[in-house]
Amino acid sequence: MPTTYFSEDHEWIAVDGDTGTVGITDYAQEQLGDVVFVELPEIGRTVIKGDDMAVVESVKAASEVYAPVGGEVVAVNEALEDNPAAVNEDAEGEGWFVRLKLADAAELEDLMDAAAYAAFAESQG
Repeated sequence: MPTTYFSEDHEWIAVDGDTGTVGITDYAQEQLGDVVFVELPEIGRTVIKGDDMAVVESVKAASEVYAPVGGEVVAVNEALEDNPAAVNEDAEGEGWFVRLKLADAAELEDLMDAAAYAAFAESQG
């Protein structure tokens, strides 16, 4: 079963073996409002932890999606191109953005677990 970690930039990553599925959190999608467009990276792109790797646009604003860890993009959620609203409907499930082959699993240690993230998100207001 995957282990899920969260970043201070409101991304989540569900790690299973050496691969992680990345998306934005429910908190982030609530702040954005209705998502109308998602720009995903190319498969094969290498990202460094903290790099912007995707863009999500809503009726309110456009926002970068940052890599919670470094790695290689091995899959993208192409369904979001036709149905970006899936991010609002199931941000931490079917609304995922990319799958990364992890470059360094030790980077996960800098991320939060669900309880720590919930407290962090609550402190954001």
